[in-house]
Amino acid sequence: MGARMRRVDEVLREVVSEGVASIKDPTLGFVTVTAVRTSPDLRVATVFVSVLGSERDRATAFEALERARVSIQRRVNDELRIKRTPVLTFEYDQTMESGSRLTKLIDELELETSDEPGD
Repeated sequence: MGARMRRVDEVLREVVSEGVASIKDPTLGFVTVTAVRTSPDLRVATVFVSVLGSERDRATAFEALERARVSIQRRVNDELRIKRTPVLTFEYDQTMESGSRLTKLIDELELETSDEPGD
């Protein structure tokens, strides 16, 4: 990915984050925009989000995001000076969940090795 696309992605992430933060929907919950990946033709932007809570909280948050998608896209159009406003799609970012699971596994492994005789 080129430097220009990285800049576009980062600016989009900031604008979308602000848009998500301004949503007045109580069903949204605690959502963090972690990254944005834009197609080279700027037609589609995949917005990766993490959601604090259960599977049900995540589903509810994604429904709220979908309801707010048009207003967030409008905000992107108003704030960015790009030829075409990308269509936003939202995806769950499993990075935090994976990192948490790895940390737990490492902690368990450390406990197992510290319990072995001869340590």
